[in-house]
Amino acid sequence: MIIVGLDPSLSCTGWGVVRSEGARLSHVANGQVKTDAKAPMADRLHHLHDAIYAVLASHAPDRAAIEEVFLNKNPQSTLKLAQARGAVLAACGRASIPVSEHAARLVKKSVVGTGAADKAQVQAMLKVLLPGAQVAGADAADALAVAIASAHLAPKGH
Repeated sequence: MIIVGLDPSLSCTGWGVVRSEGARLSHVANGQVKTDAKAPMADRLHHLHDAIYAVLASHAPDRAAIEEVFLNKNPQSTLKLAQARGAVLAACGRASIPVSEHAARLVKKSVVGTGAADKAQVQAMLKVLLPGAQVAGADAADALAVAIASAHLAPKGH
């Protein structure tokens, strides 16, 4: 089973691909898609959609996983996150890839053992769970964590 984890953001969306064989996980690929903050919103969303679609086409995952949306204190930030998330979900829909959604606390608990884990703890566990993987950055690490959580949380055979 090939799973792509996605960590959407308008400025930098992380993606990570893992292979799940029973209880065994292996790293396939990861990366980040950055958008130009000076570009018009429509252009940024188009770039994000096309870049994620290219990742999906390249790695042909069986399914995708994404963190559930969370509310920021700043409504504008929440809106931008929602728009980026929409572009990423649309790419999954275009590729006919089913998507599961997981709460951030559940992702952390699945990877680290506690829902209150910080980014450093998640990244440290990634080194244990995916030895030798060269991670492209914090957003790619978060996406790999989502993919790992999805592998642990999904019913077997799905």
